[in-house]
Amino acid sequence: MAKLASLLILSAAFLLVLLVGETKASGLDATVAEFQLQGRREDQMYGVSEGSLHPQDCAPRCTHRCSATSYKKPCMFFCQKCCAKCLCVPPGTYGNKQVCPCYNNWKTKSGGPKCP
Repeated sequence: MAKLASLLILSAAFLLVLLVGETKASGLDATVAEFQLQGRREDQMYGVSEGSLHPQDCAPRCTHRCSATSYKKPCMFFCQKCCAKCLCVPPGTYGNKQVCPCYNNWKTKSGGPKCP
């Protein structure tokens, strides 16, 4: 009878350990899934939000930004200058400057936009 009781207690303890392990594992899976989702969100905002670019990423972003203009050389010059300061290039070839306040608010002496 004592052996049966100790076997029953041991089985209950084993089931409890398994249950806690599964709960922690499912919590870990949820954490991993949330981290991966957050990584996707950060990839979507990479280079779009202010300060999110690395200096070496400015040239390809500016190449795309200036691809639709017929004034490529000045566009690239000022885009790279703005990117170096703000570490951000707005998406697309025109407009969308509201996503990069630094890029949008940097003006020339006469008050015009400095960044393309």
